[in-house]
Amino acid sequence: MGWLAAGDDHEITLARGRVIARPVSGAAPAAGSRTLPEEIRDRPEVIELQRFAEWLERHAADCAARVDTWMVSSLPVPTALLAQVWPDEAWRAALRDLVVTGEHPGDIGFLRDASPSGRLLLVAPDGGTRHLSAPAVTVPHPVLLPGLPALRAQATALGAVQGVEQLHRAVWHKPAATDHGTRAVEEFAGAEYSSWFRLAAHATALGYKVTGTYVTDRVREAGRVVTASVAIGDPYTEERARTGGLTWGDRPGAAMAPTDVGPVAWSEGMRMAAALHAGGRVPAEDTA
Repeated sequence: MGWLAAGDDHEITLARGRVIARPVSGAAPAAGSRTLPEEIRDRPEVIELQRFAEWLERHAADCAARVDTWMVSSLPVPTALLAQVWPDEAWRAALRDLVVTGEHPGDIGFLRDASPSGRLLLVAPDGGTRHLSAPAVTVPHPVLLPGLPALRAQATALGAVQGVEQLHRAVWHKPAATDHGTRAVEEFAGAEYSSWFRLAAHATALGYKVTGTYVTDRVREAGRVVTASVAIGDPYTEERARTGGLTWGDRPGAAMAPTDVGPVAWSEGMRMAAALHAGGRVPAEDTA
């Protein structure tokens, strides 16, 4: 954006999400300066521009969250919608370079552009470019992408920067053989936190929901909603908190057998459990 007048002696603009100022003479802002001149800090123009910057930040986060939901749920996204939002910088940053797929096996590539008519420009896995005209595309969860290592290598070669974590998202593939009698996965159980509140704060910072004595993550897969849950104990009866087993359920109070858990719900549940485990410490007696 251009420079706006802020009083008689200064002009302001947005740079990398913050308001900066310069003298009306046109001299560049002082290198490394992160503060505004005191005489203009409370001017209406400055306050309004700061509010606009905050709105842009929230908007960018909302766009990324929506695209992340499309990806985790592998929902079909109308190309007309992509065409409508593509001119918006925040939407474009969230969508550009994601791997999308169409209805045919060869319809796969890195999304580079969307025309006003909904025609998409893709970079194919072999490096060639192609246009895709289709009613809708899918942004697949990485656990569903065949040849994921090759796609990761191609992304590096292209210099692709994904605004939403897709190709480099941590994934876990469900073992071919699972115990039919087991309901909980204990691989990431036992990480200790100094308090339940510290564990809950860490979970919230990661984007997960704390519900009672569990950290949860809801995943929509194959037309149903599955909730992955990690037990974290009771804040009022335990001095310290430990991560417990990981379970999945598609209705309240009923844990699913691991054999019934889909690949995306499995991967996302394990990703949550691993992140919670990484934030704590494993007591020495548990590693002996």
